[in-house]
Amino acid sequence: MAYSVTFIPGDGIGPEVTAAARRVLEATGVAFRWDIAEAGADAVEKYGTPLPEPVIESIRKNKIALKGPITTPVGSGFRSVNVALRKVLDLYACVRPCKTYPGVSSLYRDVDIVVVRENTEDLYVGVEFEKGAPETARLIRLAAEVKRGTVKEDSGISLKAISETGSRKIVKFAFEYARTYQRKKVTALHKANILKFSDGLFLAVAREVARGYPDIEFEDRIIDNMTMQLVKRPQRFDVVVAPNLYGDIISDLCAGLVGGLGVAPGANVGGEFAVFEPTHGSAPKYAGQNKANPMAVMLSGVIMLRHLGEVGAADRLEEAIAGVIIEGKHVTYDMKPDNSRGVGTSQVADAVIEKLGS
Repeated sequence: MAYSVTFIPGDGIGPEVTAAARRVLEATGVAFRWDIAEAGADAVEKYGTPLPEPVIESIRKNKIALKGPITTPVGSGFRSVNVALRKVLDLYACVRPCKTYPGVSSLYRDVDIVVVRENTEDLYVGVEFEKGAPETARLIRLAAEVKRGTVKEDSGISLKAISETGSRKIVKFAFEYARTYQRKKVTALHKANILKFSDGLFLAVAREVARGYPDIEFEDRIIDNMTMQLVKRPQRFDVVVAPNLYGDIISDLCAGLVGGLGVAPGANVGGEFAVFEPTHGSAPKYAGQNKANPMAVMLSGVIMLRHLGEVGAADRLEEAIAGVIIEGKHVTYDMKPDNSRGVGTSQVADAVIEKLGS
């Protein structure tokens, strides 16, 4: 049986790294039927939007997607395609494993952290009020009238919204993930000492949900303390669950602990649909140079295989990638200790495929 998977190359380095990942996935012997869908900057010219409706329709039909990175303009232009996908498909859980592989240059060893990030709420709801707008002035007046505090009149405002429903879903997901993959501990992140009605709600729900999983250790940590603890001794952490913004930041920090975004895969999962993609961005200045590291997308493919129940193929592919890394001969420049010249994107795929066949 072939799995029907929506294949979104993305833009920038996306088409190159996803093509490499596609090749190694096919080399596992698992059969795929790829449904290619265009999204991102290149799709704007053709469809007038970076997220055309056929992309959504394809994912709804296939339930599974492998996606390359997509450029998000900074400060102007269209909003993030990634955020839009998560909202429209209710991909409420972002799963980002951060694991040290021997051969990757890192200050740490034996790190194996899975960051579970709430994907649809928090500051990413996108409810914003522009400086000087009439509605912003009304909101500022309301805050003063109900004695919630004084806000400067020349402020721009972004609402941080954390719901009990969203918090319960993501914390339960983290505990179920821990139980499924035989993890021992879940750590909830928050700033409830200051943000008592938003992060405070998240923490209260996390503590309540944790009581239903007595077989799994639970702790909570204030976000700023957590950053220090991760740098001091990351090996003490296992599964980390966090609201959207903290999870976004912490997942990049954890990627740095294990050697960088080149080995940082990701998955966005909801009740019906799942989209697998690397943590890194589109790096448009490297597009078309056969230079980008494809391993984060390949490792995202490993997560996809496990999601599909193809555990044996997933293990073999991860072992093949790890074998190429530890040999150090057929890796891209960013995985060389001195940033010396490495092999190209497609040559990394060749080496992984050779390992799969050996």
